Amino acid sequence: MKRLMNLRPTKPFRIGLGILPFIIILVIYLAASNVRLAENSRDKLLPSFDSFVSAIQRMAFEPSKRTGEILLWADTFASLERLALGVGISALIGLTLGIINGLIPLASAPLSPLVRTLSLIPPMAILPILFIMFGLGEASKVALIVIGIAPFIVRDLQQRVAEIPSELLIKAQTLGASTWLVIVRVVLPQLIPRLIDAVRLSLGAAWLFLIAAEAIAATEGLGYRIFLVRRYLAMDVILPYVAWVTFLAYVMDASLRRLSKKIFPWYHGNGVQAEG
Repeated sequence: MKRLMNLRPTKPFRIGLGILPFIIILVIYLAASNVRLAENSRDKLLPSFDSFVSAIQRMAFEPSKRTGEILLWADTFASLERLALGVGISALIGLTLGIINGLIPLASAPLSPLVRTLSLIPPMAILPILFIMFGLGEASKVALIVIGIAPFIVRDLQQRVAEIPSELLIKAQTLGASTWLVIVRVVLPQLIPRLIDAVRLSLGAAWLFLIAAEAIAATEGLGYRIFLVRRYLAMDVILPYVAWVTFLAYVMDASLRRLSKKIFPWYHGNGVQAEG
């Protein structure tokens, strides 16, 4: 008799199981929406699919009467630009400080406590300070993302450097490698796939900080639009925007995962990390 933990679904069955929760959620939504709309045809909490179609048509395919822009795409490009800057800067800081803190004890002594302390500060608590320092423009939004996720990436990569077998480092030094050469030839090849993992894990937090910053001070962006229309209880706009943000986040995560598998197949083939 096979134990439950050893039963593995076939690929078609696994795909079906993956889709099943979404079908259940959709059915529950449709049932609840029909009930509420039957009681009040003007109910805005759970709009009908016709309302969604109308809202998507208006936001994604028709120019705004006020600005002339197609709002969904203008908001998307603005948010993705901020997110790319914030995550890119965070990855660069994380890689640099992660290597320094993990490999060079003289640098780790003063920097590690600082990074550890910064990682414990709630980023949303210092958002007003960022607005005061950088103003209400793009810099404060990007800075919030960096402050929110860079310390996590630094600490993760620092730990990864510390886990590199000491035999590799000793062998490289025995062969005459300098500290810089050890970083380039030994540490970086081990660390880049782990950096991609750290970025993937931090994407959810990055989106959270971006949406929060846009909701407070912005004139365009996905977060700005969501919080702008909430005053009208426009769930037919809010829910598609939330679904669009989720889709973008999923595409980014899947793209990074595929890139990592293509460039670093050894990292995914030896059980170093779980599939996710």
